[in-house]
Amino acid sequence: MCAVVLAVAMFIVAFTAHAQTRAGGAPAGRTIKNPVASTPASITSGAAVYKKYCAFCHGLTGKGDGPLAPKDADPSNLTDDDWDHGSTDGEIFAFIQAGGGPDSKMVAFKGKIPDQDMWHLINFLRTLGPKDAKR
Repeated sequence: MCAVVLAVAMFIVAFTAHAQTRAGGAPAGRTIKNPVASTPASITSGAAVYKKYCAFCHGLTGKGDGPLAPKDADPSNLTDDDWDHGSTDGEIFAFIQAGGGPDSKMVAFKGKIPDQDMWHLINFLRTLGPKDAKR
């Protein structure tokens, strides 16, 4: 009986954490501020990071049409105003670090992309979508 209760509790915790990521990111990510100013140099650095790590799946222009995306991966369109995994810089940072979870093909980049480069990447991502988007 204890094993069943423990298994159910573990499922609820995992499902809740995954639902938070799918529905707007981890709450802790909302409070993280981007320490890197969005300057032309930062955006250029972020574009280089994007080309190296992201364009394969998200496409050169960020529309989610990358040629090497895994089958049925459905990468996010980064040019629209709909951010499924959170819209603050901190939420985006947390999502990129942690990846998309079990239902997503998005891999975790923690330890693969240095934090400073990830902030540059976020500054670049902000240039892809509509200028009036509420992100």
